[in-house]
Amino acid sequence: MSNRMWGGRFASGPAEIMEEINASIGFDKRLAPQDIRGSLAHVAMLGAAGILPAEDVAAIEVGLKSVRDEIEAGTFVFKRELEDIHMSVESRLTEIVGPAAGRLHTARSRNDQVATDMKLWVRDTLDSLDQQAADLQRALSQAALKHAGTVMPGFTHLQSAQPVTFGHHCLAYVEMLARDRGRFRDARARLNECPLGAAALAGTSFPIDRHATAAALGFDRPTANSLDSVADRDFALESLAAASICAVHLSRFAEELVVWTSAQFNFVRLSDGYTTGSSIMPQKRNPDAAELVRAKSGRIIGALTGLLIVMKGLPLAYSKDMQEDKEGTFDALQALSLCLAALTGMVRDLEPNAEVLARAAGSGYATATDLADWLVRELGLPFRQAHHVTGRLVGVAAAKGVGLEELLLLEMQEAEPRITDAVYAVLGVTNSVASRTSYGGTAPDNVRKQAQAWIARLA
Repeated sequence: MSNRMWGGRFASGPAEIMEEINASIGFDKRLAPQDIRGSLAHVAMLGAAGILPAEDVAAIEVGLKSVRDEIEAGTFVFKRELEDIHMSVESRLTEIVGPAAGRLHTARSRNDQVATDMKLWVRDTLDSLDQQAADLQRALSQAALKHAGTVMPGFTHLQSAQPVTFGHHCLAYVEMLARDRGRFRDARARLNECPLGAAALAGTSFPIDRHATAAALGFDRPTANSLDSVADRDFALESLAAASICAVHLSRFAEELVVWTSAQFNFVRLSDGYTTGSSIMPQKRNPDAAELVRAKSGRIIGALTGLLIVMKGLPLAYSKDMQEDKEGTFDALQALSLCLAALTGMVRDLEPNAEVLARAAGSGYATATDLADWLVRELGLPFRQAHHVTGRLVGVAAAKGVGLEELLLLEMQEAEPRITDAVYAVLGVTNSVASRTSYGGTAPDNVRKQAQAWIARLA
């Protein structure tokens, strides 16, 4: 038999495989809260505009709230043959209130309905992700304040470069997350226009008040073009793009945790709460939580790529291809939420190994730049000449198997006769980080001020 919700044009029901490929209720049922919110706003507007009688509006509102209660209680039965969340809600509404339920769909289409539902869901999710990112920023800022003076090696090319502090390293991710949150807010601001009332693609002849519906749902305004209203999935793409960049940031930090917790580095330790063991090697402590954060960036980026490919060849306005926006968006943003929660827990849990970090900070001639800067500042050498002198001294120290600070003054003076014993003051890692006082530099006082400022901003 034909689908009784829309089957007037059809004499028979869909083929079995058609139902398999067409039905979306298995995943779009998570839009139920947003679908009911949109329907309540729509029916209230229909009543206020005089399009529906008050008694029908009242019955539909009571029925929609009953459906919402059933869904929240877990007693609602989702039926595959009804295809999607919109038909499922309307079918149950009909069972509760009778023929009046059929008036709810006046002056709207599933096309503008699903666009509205998705915008509401994405908007709610962006708000939640923003708060989770702020929680991670707080955890990192607190770690930065605690470890503002904990010296560690700074790397370029994963080779020892210059000493920094653990707190400074944490604040780098605070800054990244600040940009991520800015992208979430930008995406939210751009999506905050309401498609409801655009109907299938051309608008409607009913005297609806789209501004009232938009206001009731917390949108800034209604969308201005009915074709664009139902054809657009920019809001999902932009949110996935922001999520992908954020996931890359989280993945980079996760990679560092994987490296740092290895026996070869031993820079930090994670507790049993964020590590796992091996089924065969009893000594193992695996950073599985960090590894999974690193991996999930792939599926988040994949969701963005997948939806871009779905959308790239679609003519206006709505095509069923656009049903493929949901699973990837749901999965990706849920994965990002999980990653943010896991990393926040790990940051609060981890303990830096200060002795190992300090020892590593002095390896690899990490204070060579400090020596070159000293030659420029104290002796007036051009930087390129100072760079050359320092390179020679690094070569001498490497040949002897000692650090720069262990070279004799006479050995240094063979490379540059004007060097004095005052140079030793800049060759220790503690002195090195303390000297980096430029704005944004790693000096502990800088780090404390920045961490305190972030903590206050995030309070």
